[in-house]
Amino acid sequence: MAVTESHIPTTLDGPFDPVTRRFDPSLRRGSDDLPMTHPRLRKNVTLNFPEQIALAISSPTSMWVSWVTGDAQIGLNVTPVDPASVGSEVWYGKESGKYTGVGKGDSVVYSQLYPFEGLWNYTSGIIHHVKLEGLEPGTRYYYKCGDSSIPAMSQEHFFETFPKPSPNNYPARIAVIGDLGLTSNSTSTIDHLTYNDPSMILMVGDLTYANQYLTTGGKGASCFSCAFPDAPIRETYQPRWDGWGRFMEPLTSEVPMMVIEGNHEIEPQAGGITFKSYLTRFAVPAEESGSKSNFYYSFDAGGIHFIMLGAYVDYNSTGAQFAWLKQDLKSIDRSVTPWLVAAWHSPWYNSYASHYQEFECMRLEMEELLYRYRVDIVFNGHVHAYERMNRVYNYTLDPCGPVYIIVGDGGNIEKVDVDHADDPGQCPSAGDNVPEFGGVCHLNFTSGPAKGNFCWNKQPEWSAFRESSFGHGILEVVNSTYALWTWHRNQDNYKENAVGDQIYIVRQPELCMKELKVLVPY
Repeated sequence: MAVTESHIPTTLDGPFDPVTRRFDPSLRRGSDDLPMTHPRLRKNVTLNFPEQIALAISSPTSMWVSWVTGDAQIGLNVTPVDPASVGSEVWYGKESGKYTGVGKGDSVVYSQLYPFEGLWNYTSGIIHHVKLEGLEPGTRYYYKCGDSSIPAMSQEHFFETFPKPSPNNYPARIAVIGDLGLTSNSTSTIDHLTYNDPSMILMVGDLTYANQYLTTGGKGASCFSCAFPDAPIRETYQPRWDGWGRFMEPLTSEVPMMVIEGNHEIEPQAGGITFKSYLTRFAVPAEESGSKSNFYYSFDAGGIHFIMLGAYVDYNSTGAQFAWLKQDLKSIDRSVTPWLVAAWHSPWYNSYASHYQEFECMRLEMEELLYRYRVDIVFNGHVHAYERMNRVYNYTLDPCGPVYIIVGDGGNIEKVDVDHADDPGQCPSAGDNVPEFGGVCHLNFTSGPAKGNFCWNKQPEWSAFRESSFGHGILEVVNSTYALWTWHRNQDNYKENAVGDQIYIVRQPELCMKELKVLVPY
């Protein structure tokens, strides 16, 4: 069903006949990376004043504040600075200029090392994380961060805590982005997102594309060692992380951003170390949600419980993440947080040729558990296009299955995906789409119109709508059963904040919870 000015469909109108909006070949599929000299990427503070300021939710009564001080180093020989040389404090209060509380926290530096002749190493500036506790829900706070003993405090910023978890309280607008990068198209996405005034950002992996940046000035190709082409490890250009932090700061210094890792965050270095940038730069409520890993965690935002899962760490049913997920799902009180939303980077349901069935192993391990606890919506990235599914479970249309949504192109350098697995000649072979983590579980369908085949010969029935575009989504939860989802595409002329897809997602607790008798109170 198509969206018209007079009617926005609901999931109760579905399942919908599949619809494809083809890419307009007169448009560009992507854009170039912004240079490090771009005004939005350059460092604009001096000495040890804070930059790259970012917020993250800790709990309904606590907030993480993170920032960076000092200069990163890149070159053949780098020496980490002492993270204790600059203090970590946040002054905050309910009135502008009147700070009644002071929070103190921790600081750390990290290095990205390539011990091969000719490669550039990197060590970061000082990364600070402070958790402000004892905050009042639904309240605006003004704050400064830095080290008052130098003195080097930031300009004043503000944030608003979310309302207390309740079936009647919800964030106004939640922005959802995937695979953002640092291109001209990325700026279009963030500018339009900012215009839409979100109260939270959900970032579903592949943030900076630091491992795609070309120091040689080339365009649009992978960087297998920017400085030394014969290196046995793929080099990443870590200053892109600093540029990305500056690029995002006008938004993230006032709006909490919740992140989860993608494959571009793996960034291997010497000693088998991976994910160092992701794990060091971002504060997430792992400990607060009972997780022992920053790769997966959960949090509440009003009447929504969010579960952030790791696709690039052990997801098997015998592993720690699965045990944590099971316990987290058991602990949810759906009478308090009726909405259950999950997010991870790599999609299970995807009809594009790119990454088709790439994470079947993860689906086979985890899908039944998410279905049993009635997850309402799943957000993914990875595929550089937009796709919304009909409610589905185990490749079968199911009114109690989640609505899976791919938002995998925020404007990154790798360009928009345009080929579908069901297009003539585009079905991937069994050897294609091997994941960067986990096994290969490619399957032929065992039922339905595609029975016996690896790909459908038409758009699958579980794919409700797909279009090759970049942009961002906005989720507006209206009440305990209705939420408005809007995909804002920037495809048309790279300036326009156009609506590409819009639907009311409707929960049916009476039907779905009664059927399986899941012990989660409504």
